[in-house]
Amino acid sequence: MRSQQITARTQTMRGGLPAQLGFLMQSVLVLGATMLALVAVLAGTARAEETIIKSHGFAEFGELKYPAGFAHFDYVNPEAPKGGELSFSAVGTFDSMNPFTRKGRGGALSSYHLESLLIESYDEPGSYYGLIAESLEYPESQDWVIFNLRPEARFSDGSPVTADDVVFSHNILLDQGLQSYAEAVRKRIPKAEALGPHRVKFYFSPDFPRRAMISQVAGTPVFSKAWFEADPENRRLDEPRLDPGIGSGPYVLDSFDINQRIVYSRNPDYWGADLNVNVGRHNYDSIRIEYFGDAIAAMEGFKAGVYTLRPENSSKSWATAYEFDAVARGDVIKDEIPDGNVPAANGFVMNLLRPVFQDIRVREAVQLAFNFEWTNESLQYGLFRHRSSFWQDSALEAKGLPEGREKEVLEALGDQIDPTILTTEPVMAHASKPGRPSDRRNLRRAMKLLDEAGWAVGDDGVRRNAAGEVMQIEFLLDSPTLERIVQPYVANLITMGIDAKLNRVDFAQYTSRRREKDFDMVSFAYPKSLEPSTGLYQQFGSEAHQYSVFNPAGLADPAVDALIDNIVKATTEEELHASARALDRVLRAKRFMVPTWYLDVNWIAYWSMYEYPENLPPYAPGTMDLWWVNAEKEAALKASGALR
Repeated sequence: MRSQQITARTQTMRGGLPAQLGFLMQSVLVLGATMLALVAVLAGTARAEETIIKSHGFAEFGELKYPAGFAHFDYVNPEAPKGGELSFSAVGTFDSMNPFTRKGRGGALSSYHLESLLIESYDEPGSYYGLIAESLEYPESQDWVIFNLRPEARFSDGSPVTADDVVFSHNILLDQGLQSYAEAVRKRIPKAEALGPHRVKFYFSPDFPRRAMISQVAGTPVFSKAWFEADPENRRLDEPRLDPGIGSGPYVLDSFDINQRIVYSRNPDYWGADLNVNVGRHNYDSIRIEYFGDAIAAMEGFKAGVYTLRPENSSKSWATAYEFDAVARGDVIKDEIPDGNVPAANGFVMNLLRPVFQDIRVREAVQLAFNFEWTNESLQYGLFRHRSSFWQDSALEAKGLPEGREKEVLEALGDQIDPTILTTEPVMAHASKPGRPSDRRNLRRAMKLLDEAGWAVGDDGVRRNAAGEVMQIEFLLDSPTLERIVQPYVANLITMGIDAKLNRVDFAQYTSRRREKDFDMVSFAYPKSLEPSTGLYQQFGSEAHQYSVFNPAGLADPAVDALIDNIVKATTEEELHASARALDRVLRAKRFMVPTWYLDVNWIAYWSMYEYPENLPPYAPGTMDLWWVNAEKEAALKASGALR
């Protein structure tokens, strides 16, 4: 890491026996005091001799790409013009401008006004640079970290951002934040302390590995302590409210109309506009989100110019919905921007807290009922690729037989894992015939597995166990786009004798049932990164499996816990990759998820007034903060009548 290393050394003081041996009592007292002083000095010397690293940023592994005092990130256009508006859509509803509420649904970008101590670089995984904090200090052991805040940092009301605000933010997230987050963080980060107005220290528990502790606290959103304490009863973090509070970010809430739109405007007094980490970023004067009741209405809104930029997530829309005049004229551009991130692990997740999914044979049978090939060719226009791994197409994906360090990691688990994991290739997504929705070969295999698991078919064609209980599976959805994908899958489950049904509910009910784990199966995407760390505990760990919204499967397994520990403890990329491959192999063998599809590009459609840097970073398309509006192109679109 390019950093300034500060090593303080203290010379050891030497003590000796008193010269007048006749004064025995005095001699003993002096000797005792001298020895205590010597021990204290030696202990202080040991602590003082530990190398303290002071830096403008932090890298999980290796060195930071950008040195102290760098002018700007390589992937920005430092001359990008400021002005204009970014507008995009959201489907559904919102009833709060507090994104941390445990009730209701927060509005889009309702945390966008908040900033953190450091921000992540878009072109180097696991690297962070100073935002609210101008520097940080930590020992090589990473037992603690001190952030030195920028004295000029201000909230949108002009009040300074202080160390007390940072400590308050950490504590309120523990007291009023999501339970799964709070319980995990409280054990790992027992204390945050203000050392001065602009100096804050976080202490890390000796019971947990250090990796990602610093980046976790560095990413904590910073709230205004004064704002919350001015009305603590009505300004809780866990309750819905329409006042978002104040933050220190470049945008503030301008206006909103419940379930219609939200508008954010640039703060003209934004304190960090000229920071090197912000050069060429945050180029819009305003950001507007238009709400629609469903995806069809949202698409029509884009065609009519009601909003002007659309990240696309529907293969059907990408293949068929952009055949309108504005595209033919070049007023609307369809763009595919490469995505260097690990694709999110998309799939249909089974709730392992449900008794029906306790038997792995049942889970494998449920997997076999899905026909990706037919779905992709018939419903998704052949645009997707089939996912098998949780770290698809990366160095963290398990392949072939385990060998080398990965094999050693797995062997260390002993009888906690199925021994066949060591002697077979990782579980792959099954292949199906694309000619029809149901692959008879796979369904026969699936039904045999259900028979073996004790779910026999009755005279009415429905499966029951020995206790006479009907095999029921409800697939919970809130998306009409996914509904047409899931319907043929549910039909295959019914063919197998399962009393399966698809239940599409409204957004509020879906959110509530997801939080309460009141579902059998849902569609979910586990976010994945090239440098996974403590977030894996919430996604796959036992610690909060019964209630963590990030662990929809409710997975709890000691082998998985041990592998996550290995990943978090990793001090080299080689160790990280080997442990991640081992975890990938074990997760796939658990068969709690029906793997579906992924892309290695971002689909983005936009009206031609938007432009972006030639050297976009590999790990973010940058529509929110790297793109800008070409005022002349915007004026031409409006003059032609294409845009209002």
